[in-house]
Amino acid sequence: MNLDSNQTGAADATGDKLPVVYILDDDEGMRLALSSLFRSIGLRVEMFETSQAFLAFPKHDAPSCLVLDVRLRGESGLSFQDQLARDGLRMPIVFMTGHGDIAMSVKAMKAGAVNFFAKPFREQDMLDAVADALARDSERLAAERSIATLRESYASLTPREREVMGFVVTGMLNKQIASAMNLSEITVKIHRGQVMKKMGARSVADLVRKAEALQVKPQPPAPNVTSGSARP
Repeated sequence: MNLDSNQTGAADATGDKLPVVYILDDDEGMRLALSSLFRSIGLRVEMFETSQAFLAFPKHDAPSCLVLDVRLRGESGLSFQDQLARDGLRMPIVFMTGHGDIAMSVKAMKAGAVNFFAKPFREQDMLDAVADALARDSERLAAERSIATLRESYASLTPREREVMGFVVTGMLNKQIASAMNLSEITVKIHRGQVMKKMGARSVADLVRKAEALQVKPQPPAPNVTSGSARP
């Protein structure tokens, strides 16, 4: 079960964006000691005795990390790390153990753990590791939100605007796009302007970067594109 029912005032004041450290350890004394340590620097803390309780708990939409014991009652923390990866839960993990060895730490780090501590450890080392993990997760969340915003912008484009965008990112001029799409140049210019506005692109280069981030495939240039006649 979730053993942390005492939320800090700072969490209430700043809302759900306050960084949070999840502690998963079957040793109650260690959970409480770590909770006190992290709360001393203003972090929100959630504590769990079992992996099942952690998985069932609704996660905060905020920079987070998991401080995980390698040896949990009846299961392996390393196996749980693999399960989290399969489930798509990408928060950084800081491992700790009283029984660790080099092979275990190497496996944990290769699987994406940001640090691995043998008990007992220096409190400042743990604080530094958690600060690094939270900074990494903050960057990950910012990148994911940026992509989500781009997807929303792209979804707002009409089918014709998406087609124009596909040509624009190849570097084609309005005249060439008009010929390829059998449109008037002024119509292409209007669509292109709408694409730039809706995508929040400051330049063609910026639009290209956004298209690459979205994995939007550029339209292949039409063969023998000319500035011939076009219809509106």
